[in-house]
Amino acid sequence: MSETAITYTVYVQADPARVWQALTEPAFTRRYWGLDFETDWGVGSTMDWVERGTRTSDPEQVVLKCVPNRLLSYTWHTFTPQWAASAGIAEELRAELARERRTKVTYEIEPVGDTLARLTILHEDFEPGGTLIGMCARAWPMLASSLKTLLETGAPLPEQGRAGEQGSGGYESYASEA
Repeated sequence: MSETAITYTVYVQADPARVWQALTEPAFTRRYWGLDFETDWGVGSTMDWVERGTRTSDPEQVVLKCVPNRLLSYTWHTFTPQWAASAGIAEELRAELARERRTKVTYEIEPVGDTLARLTILHEDFEPGGTLIGMCARAWPMLASSLKTLLETGAPLPEQGRAGEQGSGGYESYASEA
């Protein structure tokens, strides 16, 4: 991790096509992340984030690169009051996040032999010393581990702080630490 970027790599016992599904198909993202992406995954297409019944839309929330089974990049989401209310994020923290510049996430998927895929997550362009990088640095390992566990066992990790529920969530699992 640097002042402006997080890199996280995980090895998954699945082929790249299956990892791609887990990153792009709502049936998967809903289970380990608790949200859906609504987009056609075309470069330049907008992405709506749908989480706990709240839709977050913004014309700058877009797909940057898309090479199926290999590479996916998009701008990180918009911190709206509606999103914060649904995620249990205090308005003060939401406003702080909204003041920071928009970040970018890139996933690189590489085959490793016949039975593994290496998933590298690069989340970059953070505000140096900002709040978002700390929150995301705590969230990405849990999200990537839950994706891996879902693909390898059929069930994601339980959500922290919500025993028995599926999905690792996002910021709400870490908001009290920020």
